[in-house]
Amino acid sequence: MRISKKLVVFVVGFCLPAVFAVSSSLSLWFENRVSELKQASINAELVNIRRQINTDLRQLELLARGYGAPMSSLEDGARKNFSLAWQQTGVADHLSFFYFDRGQVIPFSPHIGTIHPFESLSLPASLFAFKQSKTGFILLEGQGYMVSVVPTSQSSAVALVRQVDSKLLSHYQVHDMLRSITLEAGIAASDTINKESGQLIEIAVPALVYGDALHLSVLFSDGIFADIEPQISSATYLVLGLSLLLLFIGYLWLRIGLVRPFKQLLAQLSRIDPTAKSYTPLTGNGCSELVVVADRVNELLARIFQQKERSKITLEAIVEVVILTDASAKVVYLNPQAERLLNISSEQAIGMPVSVLFKSDSSFNTQLLQFMQTASLEPLLSKIKFQSQQVQLMERSISNLRNPHNEVIGTVIVLRDITQEEVLKHQLRRRANYDSVTSLLNRSAFEERLPEFSKGVQTLSICYFDLEQFKLINDSCGHSAGDLMLKMVAKAIQSSLDDQVLLARLGGDEFGLAIKNSEVLQVAQQVKQIIDSVALQVLEHQGCHYRVGISAGIAIARAPYITATELLKDADIACIAAKRKGSNQLHFYDDKDKELIDQRNAPKWAVRIAQAIEHNELLLYYQPIKGISGNAHKKRMEILLRIQEPCGRILSPAQFIAAAERFKLMPEVDKEVIRKAFLWLSMHEELWHDHCLSINLSGNSLGAEGMVDYIEAQLRRFAIPSKCICFEITETSAIQNRNRAMEMLNLLRQQGFSFALDDFGSGFASYGYLRELPVNYVKIDGCFVKTLASNAKDYAIVNSIHDVCRVMGIETVAEFVENQDIIDRLESIGINYAQGYAIGRPQSLDTYTQRNIQQPERLLA
Repeated sequence: MRISKKLVVFVVGFCLPAVFAVSSSLSLWFENRVSELKQASINAELVNIRRQINTDLRQLELLARGYGAPMSSLEDGARKNFSLAWQQTGVADHLSFFYFDRGQVIPFSPHIGTIHPFESLSLPASLFAFKQSKTGFILLEGQGYMVSVVPTSQSSAVALVRQVDSKLLSHYQVHDMLRSITLEAGIAASDTINKESGQLIEIAVPALVYGDALHLSVLFSDGIFADIEPQISSATYLVLGLSLLLLFIGYLWLRIGLVRPFKQLLAQLSRIDPTAKSYTPLTGNGCSELVVVADRVNELLARIFQQKERSKITLEAIVEVVILTDASAKVVYLNPQAERLLNISSEQAIGMPVSVLFKSDSSFNTQLLQFMQTASLEPLLSKIKFQSQQVQLMERSISNLRNPHNEVIGTVIVLRDITQEEVLKHQLRRRANYDSVTSLLNRSAFEERLPEFSKGVQTLSICYFDLEQFKLINDSCGHSAGDLMLKMVAKAIQSSLDDQVLLARLGGDEFGLAIKNSEVLQVAQQVKQIIDSVALQVLEHQGCHYRVGISAGIAIARAPYITATELLKDADIACIAAKRKGSNQLHFYDDKDKELIDQRNAPKWAVRIAQAIEHNELLLYYQPIKGISGNAHKKRMEILLRIQEPCGRILSPAQFIAAAERFKLMPEVDKEVIRKAFLWLSMHEELWHDHCLSINLSGNSLGAEGMVDYIEAQLRRFAIPSKCICFEITETSAIQNRNRAMEMLNLLRQQGFSFALDDFGSGFASYGYLRELPVNYVKIDGCFVKTLASNAKDYAIVNSIHDVCRVMGIETVAEFVENQDIIDRLESIGINYAQGYAIGRPQSLDTYTQRNIQQPERLLA
């Protein structure tokens, strides 16, 4: 039978009869209600008694004040009349007046008729000694009284007395439950006293005499409730017995059919060992539901044990140390790696506090307990040093272990050996920040620490050092010897410094030094000391001795105008200026020195040039070259370069050519000029027969790899005649790159290009180079031409250059022709061409139109 059917049988066959048994419990409830009613009645009586006592005491005091004071002031005759009237009111039946006069206590009632039972009462004189009214209870000769004493003068007083007797009992009765009420001495008991005749309750009352403790003993009778006590009939007991019997039978039936099989199933579950590698499947009987439960539990156990084995294999296979603890920070599991690390078996460690396992103080236990209290979902990570056979640096991860109800039941501690990892990090960090040769900071670390180093300083000085003759050591002795010299130089620099500096190796043979809060003279003296110290370093290699020099550039800034990175650039520029002075020289950066400023801005211009090439912002200008001899038939012009800013401003070459040469950008610039010039000429085919464009080739382009191929490719691309192109090269570049220049010139000459030697005379070349270089024109340097009309020596030099060139068949071009006098002198010498402002100023190549071709005179005006 299914459990549901058993439950229906249990409800219909057993629970419904049990409902009838509930009726028997009603009698018990009624008894309780009677008891509660009796107690409520007693409480009501007590409340009434306390209220009546307070009322009687107030009334007694009011009567004493209202009647006692006037009566005490009357004469004897009037007092007797007043007393008679007092008795006739009926109040005197249970109250009596007394007055105190000259030390005697005298009752007010006259001896007429019946005498009041307690008028003969002897009140103690001490009651009348009060300075103010007082009302309360007093116990005299075993009898209780309520007394109110009211002083009427300094020596007299009145008292009103009421006896605590049966009349007072009937006065306080509400439900006829009071059996007796007496005034007794002593402190009132807080508990109810049960007696055979009823319940005795003691009520504390105010005592008239100071220091006395009085109470009313009130005896309550429960006679009125005796008749209503329920009697449990025999039928009630019979119904109760039958109900219990039915419940017992139902219990036995459920116990045999459901409880016993269920207990058997639970017993099988209790015998399952979680630590065992296998388990015995459960069997269910008694009902089909228990069979299904057993099957489901068997499936769950199979998955649990399978997962347990997987987890165990995983924990044993990983290289990290894994320790599981319970909620009390005691060990419940160790994997094999933990056993090996801690040199303890799992059986010995289980149940051991973690602090004992790690042989540490109890702080680790406290830390674990606090972490479990936080119930954090994120692991607690830390690094610890672990001492086993050797010191190991471990990464410790603590995670909370939770049950299915998300309650923290323990922790998982994972230890991972990161010793080698930290060593590698330290090595990488040192390699990233320190130079491996000198152990000084490298450039990136130096630039990174400069802003922090310069915070709060008044002055900051940056020194840039560059070694001289160091390349000689590397080339002659090898890089090992060079590294040794670098170490010697680094130690020499360090020996001359204090703690207020930042020193680094910035490059191959370059060092950087930052000094704070030092004046210019102090910095100069310190740098001079470094120069002298480095000059003393001698490297011995294979019997030869080598020394190095050092050039120093210094840039200084004062707060608040300190920008450390910009100062480093300024110091680098100053170092270049120091190198030009010679070895072992220093130079201070001056922001008013135009040459230094140009060099400082060179990187910016280099970037600008690259952008101009990329964005096609290079502009071509031209300057006419006029033939001033009779045999000059071709019209010539020199192609000049300009850059246009986004705002439209045109930049002259003086602002960016030096930067392009310094950063080896001139080959790319020259290629772009060649391309644009060839393109322009290809679009003006009408100029081919009588025009020649002079294009400058820089020293970097002269002999550069691929330059000849590029020129030939552009020549084929635009299909222009090569006779229309003349390449200008400087005398200095031709001498410096003589062999490669000769090879390039000869290859281009074979293509039909002509060449001009620019700035001839400015260098120290001999006329012999004219015989070797395949040039068609010589451009005489303008330093000789612009003073030609007034300086006989310059006239003679220009004349001699022209004579030599004429003999060699080379035509001459005079530069910087600025007035007519110079033109006249050049004509007298026989110079072939003239170029300068007197001939024509540079103009955009786009303005060279057909009109200029038809009216050449206007072009040269």
